Amino acid sequence: MQNLLKISGIIDALNTRIGQFIKWAILAAVVISTVNAIVRKLFNASSNAWLEAQWYLFGAVFMLGAAYTFLKNEHIRIDVVTSHFAKRTRDWIDVFGHVFFLIPFCWIMIWHGWPFFLRSFQINEQSMNAGGLTVWPAKILVPLGFALLLLQAFSELIKRVAIIRGDLEDGNAVVGHGAAAEAEAERLLKAAEEAGIVKK
Repeated sequence: MQNLLKISGIIDALNTRIGQFIKWAILAAVVISTVNAIVRKLFNASSNAWLEAQWYLFGAVFMLGAAYTFLKNEHIRIDVVTSHFAKRTRDWIDVFGHVFFLIPFCWIMIWHGWPFFLRSFQINEQSMNAGGLTVWPAKILVPLGFALLLLQAFSELIKRVAIIRGDLEDGNAVVGHGAAAEAEAERLLKAAEEAGIVKK
């Protein structure tokens, strides 16, 4: 199990690094959107390339950031029912969901997403809009994003099994919106204390 946990750690580190990089894509999208709006209003000019660049960046944030979101346990959960279950039951539900739903779904999306990208790459597909961008860099985000999510699914599965076996402490044991809000408040307070904004 320790070797599997090491592999899980490597996957987590990869998706953490990508998640940190993706934050800059959000900033870039905001800057491009702002400049586009200003140029359009002041000079009555626009560019399809810049408009599509916003779309590409949004796609990159959404697709490449999914695995990071999953790693940080920030994905949407329906805890109305599961919050009433015992911790061990919730852990087994996660294992079942990873094995029978998330992992197969990611594999299907990679299986169909790769030819979707490859056809575009082979013909060097261009935007149908005048002055638009090359299309295949956006299309590769589909298989790449789901490949990262698949890796993270394996990582989370390894950690969940380790938690069930008692080999790992559960860092995401919070259940319910109230408890999640309290945990987030504690995290923000700790971050503020570390930054020197709030005194201990």
